[in-house]
Amino acid sequence: MGSLEGTRVLVVENDELNAMLLQMQLEIEGMQVDGVAASVSAALKMIDELQPQVVFLDYWLASNENSSAVAECLRQRGTPFLVATGMDIDQLPDVFDAGVKLSKPYTSSDLSQALQRALAPA
Repeated sequence: MGSLEGTRVLVVENDELNAMLLQMQLEIEGMQVDGVAASVSAALKMIDELQPQVVFLDYWLASNENSSAVAECLRQRGTPFLVATGMDIDQLPDVFDAGVKLSKPYTSSDLSQALQRALAPA
């Protein structure tokens, strides 16, 4: 598996504590966290502005939003992504098939492997 060193990542996560912990995990992997978005609208704006190399999506966001619209945007752009969820990953909408699915709870090793799979050439 390749190195994640220097890879620019956008985090889409509405829970501040989870976002902070995830950011620390990603930085330990050597990744550069370009930003954290808590909503669909913020995520879509940041994707346009930052053009991350990979995006980490939490499925459920604030105000009963989910990240399906963000995944669709990323799929259309060809931007790699992974989605993390505590629900059964087989229940995720089909748009998430374009990315890597990660079941919560997960370990740092699981996260690293999922990111490497997301970034692997097709």
